[in-house]
Amino acid sequence: MDVVDSGFLILDKPLGMTSRGAVDCCAQWFPRRARLGHTGTLDPLATGILVIAVGLGTRLTDYVQRMAKTYRAGIRLGARSDTDDAEGTIIAQEGAAPLERAAVDEALQTFVGAIAQVPPAYSAVKVEGRRAYALARRGAEVELTPRQVRIDAISLLRYEYPDLDVEVRCGKGTYIRALARDLGERLGCGAYVQSLRRTRVGPFDESAALTLDADRETARRALLDLSWALRDLPRVAIASAEAQRLARGQALPWTGIEPAGEVAVWDEHSQLIGVGRIDDERRLCPAKMLWQPDRP
Repeated sequence: MDVVDSGFLILDKPLGMTSRGAVDCCAQWFPRRARLGHTGTLDPLATGILVIAVGLGTRLTDYVQRMAKTYRAGIRLGARSDTDDAEGTIIAQEGAAPLERAAVDEALQTFVGAIAQVPPAYSAVKVEGRRAYALARRGAEVELTPRQVRIDAISLLRYEYPDLDVEVRCGKGTYIRALARDLGERLGCGAYVQSLRRTRVGPFDESAALTLDADRETARRALLDLSWALRDLPRVAIASAEAQRLARGQALPWTGIEPAGEVAVWDEHSQLIGVGRIDDERRLCPAKMLWQPDRP
């Protein structure tokens, strides 16, 4: 596949489609052997930003997955769902009564920060090598351990009991369904997600999102370059001769001011080489090279 077919597409995933199904639909826009993958699952109930990696972009999915995300969710109070969303079996909470907006907002704010969150039973988390949702669908008891996630902010946009709309800014691995479930537990009335839309992933937002009815030329023009995945990393530049050495797996002495850790590496001609790591011995080591060195 040509280099121009490497990068990222911002897809507006439609309701009712799996993330894998969306990737398969996007394949029509690229050569037959093109590698494609998504960078963070959206449930069929959810719509919105699904970042599709194309070609060499599939080597950088980890960097997109760990970017901050923004969601808008419609939550219904007064009932519970076995899937924590509207697609499951809904059971009304006996004795549930309307709550004041201030009480709902106060409860929401208790989830801001680093919190321990138990993923939904119907999720892709693995239990002894099997997906939790596969076990749950067979009627098995699914016990998942809490995981630390980060919620940066929650805004209560609208509230009219039993429905509320929220915007959530959060880090990797946060389940909005689990947030709704836990909100219902905290309020003592039960809750589940009715609607969910992801509006942003790092620098990828709705303004450049494609729909699946786009044609091939539109999709190819909308392909964003590989550097978008590395915007959270410090950028360093090295000479072309050093780039050749790094791409061959050699570590380089490093005298720059950057602290130890990962960096996006460019050559002197502004070509992205890949990801390097500055170690404690002040060496720039190859971590994930995207560029192939010239062969003698």
